[in-house]
Amino acid sequence: MLSRVANAVYWLNRYIERAENIARFVDVNLNMLLDLPTSLSPQWQPLILTTGDLQFFQEHYGTATADNVINFLTFDANYPNSILSCIRAARENATSIREVISSEMWQQVNQFYTLVRHAAKTHSLADIADFLGQVKQASHLFAGVMDSTMSHNEAWHFGQMGRLLERADKTTRILDVKYFLLLPSVEDVGSPIDELGWIALLKSASAYEMYRKRGLHRITPAGVAEFLILDAEFPRAIRSCLLQVEYSLYQITGTPLGSWQLPVERCLGRLRSDLDYLTIDEIINRGMHEFLDQLQSQMNQVDNEIFTAFFALEPIPSTT
Repeated sequence: MLSRVANAVYWLNRYIERAENIARFVDVNLNMLLDLPTSLSPQWQPLILTTGDLQFFQEHYGTATADNVINFLTFDANYPNSILSCIRAARENATSIREVISSEMWQQVNQFYTLVRHAAKTHSLADIADFLGQVKQASHLFAGVMDSTMSHNEAWHFGQMGRLLERADKTTRILDVKYFLLLPSVEDVGSPIDELGWIALLKSASAYEMYRKRGLHRITPAGVAEFLILDAEFPRAIRSCLLQVEYSLYQITGTPLGSWQLPVERCLGRLRSDLDYLTIDEIINRGMHEFLDQLQSQMNQVDNEIFTAFFALEPIPSTT
């Protein structure tokens, strides 16, 4: 298939998944805001730090208040990773491949875009939680419509890779924010306040019920981290996402599983196999933040290799 089409399908899904995960990102803090005692309040600057865009934020907003951070991450049309900008970019990609995607997918993208544009004009901090829920629901609807109305061919697999690689990356970021940056103080580690934070994190990843149903009754940092990093069955767990990314990659290339021909297959295979044999104790001993930071770098490398293998335009050899 054309590299232009593959690239557009890939990024259409990445942008929609990114919008959903930004909604989850903000939801972590909002849930903590509801659960923490009035004498404590969650920090908002860590959310900006993890985006890597602190300088951009400070130039345009200054202080990291709740209103400023929420507006920056949700409705700022000049910030390329806000929810509004992501859905606008997703719609632009969908427009360029109308002949490939189904009409139902096109309609869902437009409905999503209309929802976000309307909210950007009328939103208030009081109803932001409802909006974030609508963003997550719209993303789920798009994924369901795509799975049920589009042939599961190469284009579909490129979409899967984009969606699940983005999901894995954002799960690392949500976990990193809570693990090191959102706890009010060191003294609160292991306290009811700490447990409320971990429950909020699980709920924001739609993981609380599945965590409980796995028989993991105690909410512990190690238990939550193990579930969100190493579980092979929960669809938002990092290992589960990368297993599915690898499956779609091999469906596209036709390379037998367990071998590799392209650098992207080797890069992803090494990352996935590392997670297959890691334990949570090894991760904690290595340092959770350091591990998650390295994991993000490795996933960025996978994305770069995908671009090189499938989307980069090769120069036409000279005939002179």
